[in-house]
Amino acid sequence: MTDFTPKREDKFSFGLWTVGWLGRDPFGEATRSPLDPVEAVHRLSDLGAYGITFHDDDLVPFGSDASERSAIVSRFRGALDETGLAVPMVTTNLFSHPVFKDGGFTANDRDVRRFALRKVLRNVELAAELGAKTFVAWGGREGAESGAAKDVRAALDRYRESVDTVAAFIKERGYDLKLALEPKPNEPRGDILLPTVGHALAFINELEHGDIVGVNPEVGHEQMAGLNFAHGIAQALWSGKLFHIDLNGQSGIKYDQDLRFGAGDVRNAFFLVDLLENGGYEGPRHFDFKPPRTEDYDGVWASAAGCMRNYLILKERAAAFRADPRVKEALEASRVGELSTPTLGAGEKVSDLLAEDFDVDAAAERGMAFEKLDQLAMDHLLGVQ
Repeated sequence: MTDFTPKREDKFSFGLWTVGWLGRDPFGEATRSPLDPVEAVHRLSDLGAYGITFHDDDLVPFGSDASERSAIVSRFRGALDETGLAVPMVTTNLFSHPVFKDGGFTANDRDVRRFALRKVLRNVELAAELGAKTFVAWGGREGAESGAAKDVRAALDRYRESVDTVAAFIKERGYDLKLALEPKPNEPRGDILLPTVGHALAFINELEHGDIVGVNPEVGHEQMAGLNFAHGIAQALWSGKLFHIDLNGQSGIKYDQDLRFGAGDVRNAFFLVDLLENGGYEGPRHFDFKPPRTEDYDGVWASAAGCMRNYLILKERAAAFRADPRVKEALEASRVGELSTPTLGAGEKVSDLLAEDFDVDAAAERGMAFEKLDQLAMDHLLGVQ
């Protein structure tokens, strides 16, 4: 069996809000005490992680003055220097404080939108200061419960205005940062704007500064909508817009469970890891999960370690699947490689296509041999090969 001990080169990162989640939910109070961000840095480093990420409010409490902020950031930076942990991504909380009850960038109230934009721009400065390469924007409150309460076309105008303003600010300052939009269909709003990867990609095409804007898809968010997460990631890669990714587990169409990675739909997780490892993605493997509220802090660190272990197990299984001669034969029998051949040949005219004969009945009788191929994938996933 392969050694599944994580190493820095695996580029595993965790949100401060994940290991630091107190276990509070809509039906129950916190089950854990607050976690010192400096302790989180040291514990994640000990586990073999590469990086730690945060919302502004995770690190610097909302309402802190300049001197408090400076002291907190200085202490945090000291822990990063001691451990060598990186900050690959930073994001901004535009959803917790009651002022954002109707959203940040798309709030009906103009003064709220202006405050939200200032909050983001100031956090962009901190992201650049700490060497982050990606700035994630999750619009968890950008949406509505009532069809009459939100002019969605105007909201998208304001969304575009805000994202373009942040992107222009990044360019003007010369920061080595890209923006990544994080889609989600619902929760906490009844319906959230930019609910899926596809919606986000279409929105990016309408931006003035869309060249530095991509997506940060999350497993559970796409699966909440009943979508195939690996397919969404494939489209983001195909578009050249997969700037960051949030890994966790989800069991079906329900609330956002944020299970540790590998829990929930392990089959889709297998194909996801196969895609990430072979599809050209070079960014962090970032875990956005919530250790269950049943756990004490020993359980929190066990859950974090489990995220990394499960990824490495699936990585090994996917590599074995691709190296298996029987799989190569099955891929050939299923004609998977033929899909990479252009439908029209080089220099071929439409008139040539229209003149072509085709034996429809013979083609209809051809089997695709997908079941054998799929079972081989299952065998490797289950570790019986």
